[in-house]
Amino acid sequence: MKRLRTALRTASRNDQGQITPWTIVGVVIVLVLAGLVLDLGLGMSDKVRMLDVAQAAARAGAHEIDLATYRANGTIQLQPTQAAAAARAFARQTGAEQVTVSASTTTVTVTITGTRQTQLLHIVGITNLPVSATATATPLTGVTTPL
Repeated sequence: MKRLRTALRTASRNDQGQITPWTIVGVVIVLVLAGLVLDLGLGMSDKVRMLDVAQAAARAGAHEIDLATYRANGTIQLQPTQAAAAARAFARQTGAEQVTVSASTTTVTVTITGTRQTQLLHIVGITNLPVSATATATPLTGVTTPL
């Protein structure tokens, strides 16, 4: 009986502090997972906002129809220079900083890029997340129906 008590005391002394490394590892894992949820969620929110701005800017550019050509023969085509300028101006009014616009006689494409500073992932060395959105619009006239 005496040996059993001595053995139990020795065993309990050897286990001291064993839970600490597991607790530290567990806390780090929880922080990384929380960072992924928070920072990637905020990044997705930024992407949706950028997509809304890109779509609206592309539509603003698609309003720049060459009226002389349309009145002469009914062909709908854009004035590329004016379409690009209108799309760029609209995007800049919303506060978008990095805007790329390309326009042809048939389409306007707007790409907005930016970065999102992380809230929790900077703990593991990720400080910024790249975010971008692209939208394209074509000019239409009259009443259209869904395809």
